[in-house]
Amino acid sequence: MILGCIADDFTGASDAASFLAKGGMRTVLCNGIPQDSFSVEEGTEAVVIALKTRTETAEKAVSESFQASQWLKKAGAKQLYFKYCSTFDSTPRGNIGAVGDMLLEKNSIPYTVLCPSLPINKRTVRDGSLYVDQVPLSESHMKNHPLTPMWDSYLPNLMRGQSKYPCLVLGREEMSAPDEEIIAKVAAFAKENPHFYVVPEYEDDRDAKRIVSLFGKLPLLTGGSGLMQPLAEEYTRSRPNQAGNIAPSTGKAILVAGSCSVATQGQVRSFLENGGTGIVVNASKLLSGEQTAESLWQQAASFDTDSVLFYSAGSGGKPEKETGDNREAELLEQTMARLAQKAVRNGYTRIIVAGGETSGAVTKALHYHAYQIGESIAPGVPVMVPLEHPEIRLVLKSGNFGQSDFFLRALQITEKGANS
Repeated sequence: MILGCIADDFTGASDAASFLAKGGMRTVLCNGIPQDSFSVEEGTEAVVIALKTRTETAEKAVSESFQASQWLKKAGAKQLYFKYCSTFDSTPRGNIGAVGDMLLEKNSIPYTVLCPSLPINKRTVRDGSLYVDQVPLSESHMKNHPLTPMWDSYLPNLMRGQSKYPCLVLGREEMSAPDEEIIAKVAAFAKENPHFYVVPEYEDDRDAKRIVSLFGKLPLLTGGSGLMQPLAEEYTRSRPNQAGNIAPSTGKAILVAGSCSVATQGQVRSFLENGGTGIVVNASKLLSGEQTAESLWQQAASFDTDSVLFYSAGSGGKPEKETGDNREAELLEQTMARLAQKAVRNGYTRIIVAGGETSGAVTKALHYHAYQIGESIAPGVPVMVPLEHPEIRLVLKSGNFGQSDFFLRALQITEKGANS
């Protein structure tokens, strides 16, 4: 194994793993820290461990990330990558800085990079600040995110509340200098600071390749998944791509959507408008007992179709009236997870999920521990095959990922392959 990646949630981990596979590395994704008895298959070049630490306390995130790093190093990883969301975490209670500090200190590493960019999804860094579609994140729709609100866009300011160490910003002018000048600037900063973070300009794929050229051999990298593909390509450029070759499945498919994002709403609408079968799941009806997982499953069984979409009212673009009852969201996730369980027990082999929280609930319910990573449905959204159940094809996406025909593409690729 070459690369060991620690991701702070499952959809982020699958996102990272998909770009590593696309870059040519044979990649395995583990749901949580593997047991000591788990052995990495011969030929595996990258292992991604999905934690659930994105919104945990700094203390818990540090503890679990340390355990993950120890497992990866014991398994043979020569390089570590701490993967976090491209929208970062702006609160002083955020754990990104604390985990980064720990990885630097425990591994006696002077510095690493801070690269949350993912240009293909319009997340970029310019002069040390985070942008989404050219708008500073603190002025975008992310500013009111319920879990990780963006109160500032300047990364050194965000890290100041989370980390003990300073940031060195390398803007466009600095990153355009010759390699030796950039290395000298970093070395000079290192003389004054035992640990620190380099924040390079990162707006497009050319920037990614430049960052990998300059810093890709560091023993620790941190960021979003934007660096994953060029990093993998650097490791595999001397041989053909050996990753992503997964046979399709002709079994029935279940699609579940719990996300209320604009992207998912468009994907649900496209699926239904193109003749797909859909059943809306109302959180308020689940709470009253008018709908249950069993009644929803029986409703789906009455249709003569090989695929059915269960989608929340919010996924359909019609958010339910606020009731103030926090049980509704949890009940909705549990119901979606039970529907996925029922599908697998009834011989369905293709499980397609939209929404980070929904994906987490489904993966927890299915109890799969490790996955081979295949081709991507959309950037950052791969087809995954559970090592324990190789007949299953699982697709998980964050709410904002994927094109409008995402569900239709997912059905086609899982059934007929990427070249169909």
